[in-house]
Amino acid sequence: MSTQEIRFSGFGGQGIIRCALITGKALALYDDKFATMTQAFGPEARGSACAAQLVVSDERVLYPYITQPGVLVALSQEAYDKYYGELPKGGILIVEEDLVKLRGEHPDLRLMRVPATRFAEELGNRLFTNLVALGFFTAVTNVVTAEAMKKALPGLVPERFLKINVKAFDKGYEYGVQMISKNTRGDVS
Repeated sequence: MSTQEIRFSGFGGQGIIRCALITGKALALYDDKFATMTQAFGPEARGSACAAQLVVSDERVLYPYITQPGVLVALSQEAYDKYYGELPKGGILIVEEDLVKLRGEHPDLRLMRVPATRFAEELGNRLFTNLVALGFFTAVTNVVTAEAMKKALPGLVPERFLKINVKAFDKGYEYGVQMISKNTRGDVS
């Protein structure tokens, strides 16, 4: 893997920062990688732009800021509009399919859509959108293992909601595995 740069983005209240915290903890404590995280968000608590960046490496991370993300997870239209242009050719673009309308075609990117909010609502609360998205991200990127992600959840999600968060993660992960399977068979997503 050497070094991978990842940006999680959306709006405040979607659990964007928590996505990066969980992923970073999973990588550093359970997948024997090095990871740094930086974050940015608007002055409002909810509804404003929010992003968290991870630099992941097999070796110590010497510069903690991303220079060009290879993976973008965009859970809101504003996040997509702001960041998709930074992805290099061959980069992975993961969008929340019900909240993000694409601006044209992206033939040079590996585009993946996930109905994370819809799945979270089916599980009982849209607050689980971030865990559905994390499960999907884990399945389609292979940056981190599913086992490590689940081990990272205690302490970063409320204990009383741990089981439902694992269920939300599994829902996104299973959907990601299905999407990868479809794409390798040549089906259109």
